[in-house]
Amino acid sequence: MSERDNGPLWGGRFGTTPAEAFERLNASIPFDARLAPYDIRGSIAHARMLGERGIVSGEEAAELERGLRAVLEEVEGGRFSWTLSDEDVHTAVERRLREIVGDVALKLHTGRSRNDQVALDLHLFVRDAAERMGEALLAVMRAIVEVAEANRDLVLPGYTHLQRAQPILLSHHLLAHFRAFERDLTRLRMAREAASASPLGAAALGGTPHPVEPALTAKTLGMEPLLNSLDAVSERDFALDLLYAAAVLGIHLSRLGEEWVLWTSAEFGFARLSDAYSSGSSIMPQKKNPDAYELMRGKAGRLVGNLTALLVTLKGLPLGYQKDLQEDKEPIFDSVDAVLAVLAVLPEMLRTATFDGERMANAAGGFALATELADFLAARGVPFREAHRAVGRLVRRCEEAGLPFEEVPEDELVAAHPALADLPRELLTPKGSVANKSSPGSTSPDSVDAQLARARGLLRELEEASAG
Repeated sequence: MSERDNGPLWGGRFGTTPAEAFERLNASIPFDARLAPYDIRGSIAHARMLGERGIVSGEEAAELERGLRAVLEEVEGGRFSWTLSDEDVHTAVERRLREIVGDVALKLHTGRSRNDQVALDLHLFVRDAAERMGEALLAVMRAIVEVAEANRDLVLPGYTHLQRAQPILLSHHLLAHFRAFERDLTRLRMAREAASASPLGAAALGGTPHPVEPALTAKTLGMEPLLNSLDAVSERDFALDLLYAAAVLGIHLSRLGEEWVLWTSAEFGFARLSDAYSSGSSIMPQKKNPDAYELMRGKAGRLVGNLTALLVTLKGLPLGYQKDLQEDKEPIFDSVDAVLAVLAVLPEMLRTATFDGERMANAAGGFALATELADFLAARGVPFREAHRAVGRLVRRCEEAGLPFEEVPEDELVAAHPALADLPRELLTPKGSVANKSSPGSTSPDSVDAQLARARGLLRELEEASAG
């Protein structure tokens, strides 16, 4: 091979090699090298199609596949190397392929452009990433169900405005996060589906005169073929879908993380983390910090930022490939890595934590039971606004007199409203309040049992579908 042959794929048009500073700016190989397995899989499918369509001979197609599999072994074994002059992963793979099989490697690019090639690589990466993220999220959802079942009867206060609002079961609270993650799982599955479209056959943007068969390569890869060649090389909707799914998942993880930061503080004292998932202070010996949950909060900003970055990159682009699209990869890689890092530790963090049931129950009492009295009056025909005012006056009276709400005397109840004379005292306990709920999806024990049964059934379905 001549020095010219070792230059850029597009070097024939140019009389000089790229300036070093431009080469550094233009090169994507420092980050897109991680696409190498996907690039090789796409190239194997393309080589087979070339052979089956008679664009190259059967022997040449077989030699191309042999060489590509050899390169894939090097990639998977950590022996694949590249230099900045390779410019991108596609060039690096083709260069190495030529070193293995010789000049037949030069035929691999027939009927294909880097435009449809890079789009395919990213489709394959996003499809795989969405699946891996979904599997990791399923592990978190399993842990939530296990912890909810193990602590089914513990009561804690539910909050609005970060003020104690009403007693709820801890299991009900945990299952609220399960529902959010269930929606995240749906978004990840939709992102995977969106990525399951092959752009191969689009070439640069308008197709190719070679008798390629996009449906053939798509089938080999388990994908659907392109419908419009210009759209195929231009769109990155599937990438946005993944970044959006990651950003919303990040928000949900951040909200869960914030709660655990509060719960494990001395002020709340509801839960305690295992030492294996905590860290200390360099100066304060007593500290036990919930760093993992804080990082969970912090990474949400990166996930939202990565989505915003790609949205802004795409917003002004005309159809066709633009070099701006080189900026689509790093936000995706970063978001996938961040989400997987968090999901890898969360299941065991949840399973190994312990709860202080007595402290939670004490916090769930007091004025958090006030709504129970208003509902009791409303159930006996008292207009709710009247009931609300009556109980509000009772709360104020207890505050002024220093009366514990659970121990308010009978005469004080009757003074607030005569119908409270019939109030069962059990309603003035956190467990009694929880048991009094009857609406579907509520925090009542029966409702929570139904929610747990549904969650277990869903997990079984998802696991069976994944195994199948």
